[in-house]
Amino acid sequence: MKKTLVLFAHPRFEDSRANATLIDRLFSKSHITLHDLYETYPDFHINVRKEQKLLEEHDIIIWHHPLYWYSSPAILKQWMDMVLEFNWAYGPEGNMLQGKTVFNVITTGGSREVYCSQGYNSYTINEFLRPFEQTANLCGMHYLPPFAVMGTHKLSEEQLLDYANQYENLIDLLKGDFDATGLSNCFFLNDLELIKNPNS
Repeated sequence: MKKTLVLFAHPRFEDSRANATLIDRLFSKSHITLHDLYETYPDFHINVRKEQKLLEEHDIIIWHHPLYWYSSPAILKQWMDMVLEFNWAYGPEGNMLQGKTVFNVITTGGSREVYCSQGYNSYTINEFLRPFEQTANLCGMHYLPPFAVMGTHKLSEEQLLDYANQYENLIDLLKGDFDATGLSNCFFLNDLELIKNPNS
């Protein structure tokens, strides 16, 4: 069974209905390590060796965060700056992450319609996440499209639970021998029918 590391970064998690609903699905999963970066490092003094060891022990890495000013909250950027060292994560001798699967799980207040060339945000979510994709590429990781929960302020409890079901379905799908390379061509992972209806 593949092991998954969820690097969770939300500075106001206690106020996030959407993220609380998603995260709640992870606690019962024995193959999941939920790692809350703000809780672990309130002073931003990241233990680089501890984080690298966690990465080495897992097959799938998830950057789970709200989209803050078209990127991630600050601690996730700090984590990337500190942990993904030259000749460990990349460079001539940096091969510790090669072959691992990685993707973003994000929440946004704005709806899907405003994240496009015609919308007021001008660019798609995938375009805003290009630095994460290129980071994965540089480290030899297999980058998947994001799982995105959008327009969170207007979602009903039923809609949020539906997203949580999809997230759980995705987590369960990836833990086995499923070949994730075929997922690279979709826009959002939660657009896939096998995520929405795994038994269909």
